[in-house]
Amino acid sequence: MGKSGDTKIDNKDSGRIRLDHGVAKNGEAHRNRPRIALYSHDTMGLGHLRRNLLIAQSLTESAIRATALLITGAHEANFFSLPKGTDCLTLPRFQKDKTGRYVAGQLGISVPDLVRLRSESICSAMNVFQPDVFIVDKVPTGAFGELLPALRFLKQQLNTKCVLGIRDILDSPKTVLAEWQDSESHKAINEFFDEIWVYGDTQVYNPAKEYDWPLESEKKIRYTGYLNQTCRLSRSESKETEHRSGFSKSSEQLIVCTLGGGQDGHALAHAFVDSLPDTGFQGVLLTGPFMPKELLRSLQKVADDRPNLRVINFAAEADQLISRADRVIAMGGYNTVCSLLTFQKPSLLVPRVLPRSEQWIRAQRLKQLGLVDVLHPDDLSPAAIKRWIISESHPPTKASDVIDLNGLACIEKLCRTLISKSPQNQSKPSRELA
Repeated sequence: MGKSGDTKIDNKDSGRIRLDHGVAKNGEAHRNRPRIALYSHDTMGLGHLRRNLLIAQSLTESAIRATALLITGAHEANFFSLPKGTDCLTLPRFQKDKTGRYVAGQLGISVPDLVRLRSESICSAMNVFQPDVFIVDKVPTGAFGELLPALRFLKQQLNTKCVLGIRDILDSPKTVLAEWQDSESHKAINEFFDEIWVYGDTQVYNPAKEYDWPLESEKKIRYTGYLNQTCRLSRSESKETEHRSGFSKSSEQLIVCTLGGGQDGHALAHAFVDSLPDTGFQGVLLTGPFMPKELLRSLQKVADDRPNLRVINFAAEADQLISRADRVIAMGGYNTVCSLLTFQKPSLLVPRVLPRSEQWIRAQRLKQLGLVDVLHPDDLSPAAIKRWIISESHPPTKASDVIDLNGLACIEKLCRTLISKSPQNQSKPSRELA
């Protein structure tokens, strides 16, 4: 017989799990904590996951004292240190084959079966967790529409407040209009979502205007401002970074080059290692976990012969490294740019321009505001990178003087308002999904 608080199998009911009184009472005691669920499809890269991790940390550490469930398609979520009060449901992965089509990442099943597996996992999690607020990153219906059953359930049976969170720039207007029309995104927004949070500032980009959104969707938009990254360091400040201490001369300038996830950016990586001067500078190349292994090995081989160069494929707390840098060279992903603006770093962006133009648009807008330097990838060369590295440093315009960087504080306020409209602190009976 199990002790008080144990979980037992009820043999009379074909294997259903039954909780003893101690466990049930403990669960009731935590019902007064608001429950936030955050979804990111993560079919490519880690940007969506990292953004949701930061938001989860902010909401669990704020006065709201939320508890958060991350639902993600990136198994790399297990490499990150989760904020207190947060846990993760990792979905089976998608990946692209050599032709660019999506396939099951590891499981030997069809894409429709993978979508069904992920969709039913999400529904089951929603039924048990019963969130007060559900934040969906970028894709209103989820990958291949996998969120639709859960969205219907949350709206019709739980009265959960659903939010679509999007970065400042999605892509070119032509591309976004076509994609959202094909996926019936605005129809899903009208039916299921209470608000749209744009993690940006209209001084940089106005998606409602640029993408010609219908009035029904535009009314739901709340511009939060960009997401200040300093709270990432609060959880890792006790874990001293070794990237600088390993160099022989700490007085030399630290130049960091970061490639985001690392799926592309190979040309920038090679240009950086070939451009780094032998003296006066220390270089760290952060390739990202998705760089092809053969390319990573070739870069590490170069670094083996360069005492002032390190190549690192993954750093869970990359912001700690960026905060210590004297200058940063990067592509132009949303999270990286937020870090550069947060820590006020002289930065050179060499953005991706294909297959999406999001990074190029962002880089150009920020350059116009005097916040970054920009180099088109067609003009990329070791000589061009070296000229920027050795050029006289001119501190960029202070970002907070030009654009809103208080996104996390705004999200907390918005979330608090939504929670107040949700059946908070009331016991929600478990319901079976149709």
